Amino acid sequence: MAISDLPFDLSSLTVFLAVCDNGSMAAAARTLKVTQPAISQTIADLESHLGTTLFDRSVRPLALTAAGAVLRQHAVGMLAEVRHIATSIQEMRLGRVPQLRMGVVDSLSRAVSAHISTFMQGRVNRLTVHAGLTETHAASLLTRQIDFVIGVDEMEDISGLERWPLFEEPYLLLCPRNITPPKSADSFALFLKSHPFVRFSQRSRTGTEVERYLRRLKIDIPFQQEFDLPDGVFAACQQGGIAITTPLCLYEAGFTHTQDMVCHPLPIGGFQRRLTLVVRRREFGRLPLDFALCLRENLKDSTLVTLEALFPAFAGQMRVLA
Repeated sequence: MAISDLPFDLSSLTVFLAVCDNGSMAAAARTLKVTQPAISQTIADLESHLGTTLFDRSVRPLALTAAGAVLRQHAVGMLAEVRHIATSIQEMRLGRVPQLRMGVVDSLSRAVSAHISTFMQGRVNRLTVHAGLTETHAASLLTRQIDFVIGVDEMEDISGLERWPLFEEPYLLLCPRNITPPKSADSFALFLKSHPFVRFSQRSRTGTEVERYLRRLKIDIPFQQEFDLPDGVFAACQQGGIAITTPLCLYEAGFTHTQDMVCHPLPIGGFQRRLTLVVRRREFGRLPLDFALCLRENLKDSTLVTLEALFPAFAGQMRVLA
């Protein structure tokens, strides 16, 4: 649709509402500091474009027709929204974002929530953080229900996104202390089949990556118990199960050395997990870059130090990405 095809512009709506509020075109002209003929011509043009009469001119003060009442109802909201947009743009120009919706993969919530809060104070008027599955957040990012996603899916096949790698960690084998771990690739399949194998659910990116790893090794384990969240997987393992998980997942679930659980390297290594900040391109200026740099600094100075103390055998496989 060309601009000339639009039935009205914002200036016309402003004049229309001024007439509604003041009850006459003369009073509206005084309020807007223009001539009465200019007001009358604007209303006449508006009625002509809409093909209907907006005011009953036979009464004083002017009364709205049914069509005029409908236009007034919508015009008030439209002009309020336009003013809100203008205010939001001005705030962004000054370095503030009116609203930001963020999805954070559940296994990273404990590690970054405080840092997210500190960084966004003074930069975002209203911040909403959703913790949950990466797959859900990815879909919400594409449908514009979420603005930033911190997760394990870089969405590399989708254009129009910016990606800021944050952290890489290994998958590991979690077992009760009284279970002897497998020593070789040949014994790995038998080991998994000999103990209750607890999975991350197939709704989660971590769950699908573990299944892909097992298929690559041609290991077929019957499905027994699945959990969306790291807490559930860890709790099931405390009841005698085993699982393939990660340091961050265990940190999120509250793993400590005092519990009767042990972490072992996978007999067949090279299985890593990468966490990435993904945002829509060119919508938030420097904010994503500054945010990524802040997260990397805090992950290096705080989270990584804690993880290396909890999982010293895996210290060389955990790193903050640049």
